Amino acid sequence: MKYMLKLAPLAIAAAVALTACGKKEEPVQAAPAKAPAPVAAPPAVIKIGHVAPLTGGIAHLGKDNENGAKLAVDEINAAGGLKVGDKTYNLELVAEDDKADPKEGTLAAQKLVDAGVVAVVGHLNSGTTIPASKIYSDATIAQISPSATNPKYTEQGFKTAFRVVANDNQQGAVLANYASGELKAKTIAIIDDRTAYGQGLADVVERVAKEKGLKVVAREFTTDKATDFNAILTKIRAAKPEVVMYGGMDATAGPMAKQMKQLGIKSQFLTGDGVCSPEFIKLAGDAGEGMFCSMAGEAVEKLAKGEEFKTKYKAKFNQDVQIYSPYSYDAVYVIVEAIKRAGGPDKPKIVEEVAKTNLPGVTGQITFDEKGDIKDGAISMFVVKGGKLEYISTSR
Repeated sequence: MKYMLKLAPLAIAAAVALTACGKKEEPVQAAPAKAPAPVAAPPAVIKIGHVAPLTGGIAHLGKDNENGAKLAVDEINAAGGLKVGDKTYNLELVAEDDKADPKEGTLAAQKLVDAGVVAVVGHLNSGTTIPASKIYSDATIAQISPSATNPKYTEQGFKTAFRVVANDNQQGAVLANYASGELKAKTIAIIDDRTAYGQGLADVVERVAKEKGLKVVAREFTTDKATDFNAILTKIRAAKPEVVMYGGMDATAGPMAKQMKQLGIKSQFLTGDGVCSPEFIKLAGDAGEGMFCSMAGEAVEKLAKGEEFKTKYKAKFNQDVQIYSPYSYDAVYVIVEAIKRAGGPDKPKIVEEVAKTNLPGVTGQITFDEKGDIKDGAISMFVVKGGKLEYISTSR
């Protein structure tokens, strides 16, 4: 106890000393964490559909159409997107493969409707475009075909159906007139592939040819999957026509031209836009030399911005334009301008605004008539010379 009493003054002195030296140390508080910088919300997305055959014998034409649409979409996004008022949208191209088959075409169309697209570029073939058009009409989705030429497409009364190329009433007439005029033919044989496009075009050629006084010495048909044409070509050889007209696509026309040469048929080969492609020349080889064909539009090289388009296309895809990629490119811009005027992705308003289009596109001035057909549509003629398609003339 005595010992403790001696320590007490020492403890008190120590406490006083501590108080004199300063306040008791407080634990160090961590600096408050900075709030994360706000992240800008990504731009809203507007979906545009594209449908064409991406597999099968004419996949090269389908991919060409898709590339044209993709070039336009990528170009718009790279420039900052689609600005509508105070909003900015990125475009998304939703691509489907219809395999050039009518049933697949309707399935592809329904997929795009379910995916929420506001408009569609497609289809490539008349045979897929026509049945798919009912689905788009029911969903009030604008459909712009860059290549379907059968007149029935826009004759169904659907307010959603448009095309940026001339139709087969024009194209068939130009082909028949060319046969009777420039080729000075008196007789013609006609073959078609029984598709909506091939048969439709051949029917117009036959009708106008007869009006022009040409004698139709044979009318034969095949399919769009056929590879052997010897039986029908043997019949045609016996009829000795001055011109053989084929309504179909390049995948079948190439082998047909080879077999015509093998059978010694000297008739002039005349075809429509489905054959007027570099792929036909590749498939036909020297048997394709001298073939005359039409295209439902102006020749790319004759367009004011045609060479610029070809250069951009080649740089992006490392391949040349087949036929209708400039038209699918323009179709995207028609849709984009309609979205701007509609004030956003309102599908019924977009349909209304597409109908009012007055756009200077790569392919020319684009306006539509009351059916949805392009006004003042052009048909161009070409000949295969020296292994290349050489432009001849344009009719309107």
